[in-house]
Amino acid sequence: MTFDSLNKKLVHACQKGDAQAQKDLYNLFAPKMYVVALRYSKSKQEAEDILQEGFVKVFQKIKTLKDHSRLQAWITRIIVNSALNINRSKLYMFPMYEVTDMALQTDHDFGLSMLGFKDLLQLIQALPDGCQMIFNMYAIEGYSHKEIAEKLGITEGTSKSQMSKARHLLQNQLNKLNLNYGT
Repeated sequence: MTFDSLNKKLVHACQKGDAQAQKDLYNLFAPKMYVVALRYSKSKQEAEDILQEGFVKVFQKIKTLKDHSRLQAWITRIIVNSALNINRSKLYMFPMYEVTDMALQTDHDFGLSMLGFKDLLQLIQALPDGCQMIFNMYAIEGYSHKEIAEKLGITEGTSKSQMSKARHLLQNQLNKLNLNYGT
């Protein structure tokens, strides 16, 4: 059985409310989605909360999924949105400001490819909440600054400046680790 046909079978069974199919779907995708949740959290507990909320939404909304071949992308989007919802309240506790004295650095290799997954995850989790969220959305999920601004209720300039600040902070951390990143 191909992965695509397995997805189709799982989706149809989940749409009918089959508890075993839901468990199988969860077991199949939870490890990948946990990694996504970790990138948007500061701790394993937060990531578990994001994962749990996300999968509750997956099972609530699975009847709306039309294209089973996009299942993983669909679940990822739900997990990211769950993370954003959970983290949105933090943004108001720690507001983001536009940073105008920091130049945008777009053509720079930050040496992230030289890090192991756990090291990279620690660097991302150490970013301030706003920077962490925008770095994940822009650099990893592929959202545009306009989309980020709309989703988070901020200006495009704030998104860009937070991304610049995230890059700057990551670069500083890499410098502290004495990584040679592109020189």
